[in-house]
Amino acid sequence: MGIFFREEPDYFPEMRKKGFARYRQVLERDWKRFFLVDLLALASLIPFGLGVLYALLTESVLVLIPACLVGGLIAGPGLACMHDCILRALRDNLDDWWYSWKRSLKLNWKASLVPGVAGCLFVGFFIFACALVWWANAPITLGTVAILAVSAWFVAMFFSVWWPQVVLFDQSHRICLKNAILFCLRYFRNAAKASLVQLAWWTVMVVLLPWSAFVVPFLGVWYVLFVSNFLIYDDLDEAFQVEDRIAEAFPEGTI
Repeated sequence: MGIFFREEPDYFPEMRKKGFARYRQVLERDWKRFFLVDLLALASLIPFGLGVLYALLTESVLVLIPACLVGGLIAGPGLACMHDCILRALRDNLDDWWYSWKRSLKLNWKASLVPGVAGCLFVGFFIFACALVWWANAPITLGTVAILAVSAWFVAMFFSVWWPQVVLFDQSHRICLKNAILFCLRYFRNAAKASLVQLAWWTVMVVLLPWSAFVVPFLGVWYVLFVSNFLIYDDLDEAFQVEDRIAEAFPEGTI
């Protein structure tokens, strides 16, 4: 079925394509599983979102910190399962989405807690900082905007590489951090593209509020994560030998 794109007579979903054709192939084949896993990921983000909203309404950092900590502990496993679902699709693992989600949650929940808390702390304080700039009586300077934008860009680039390692490998967070830094330096171009896509997406979503809220149940976080992971997947495979290592560890089939 051509849900997102017009059907082509020479379309063979079992053959791995390249470039934009590969993007079309994976999106058309796996959008249903992305959507279903994304609903669970969105549910895990609700406590964090409500906590940050309450912190903004009360203008209290003392509320923000525990909201980010608790919200990150809940959101981390949900985001890990979303990344795992996308990475499975990119390596053509077609296991049942519910079975894969449960297995991913079991294997990755513990490793996802630290990046979940770290990510929620950054996002929470970034939102609070933007709110402080908005509430300030002084005019917003280009320097302030540049500092906020560049910091968000670099952090998004870093997390774009950290999360795939959480769900792909059983290794310490220290090694994940080191690998993320080295990866961003070596593959800066695609890593920068992936982070810019995420920043552009969420900027548009915020600017178009409240109308953009209507697309959240349908596109949520899965689409932008799919695009960003798609942009760096070949580099991830080259740097970490993802598919070779998984095939070696699980010769009976990819996990």
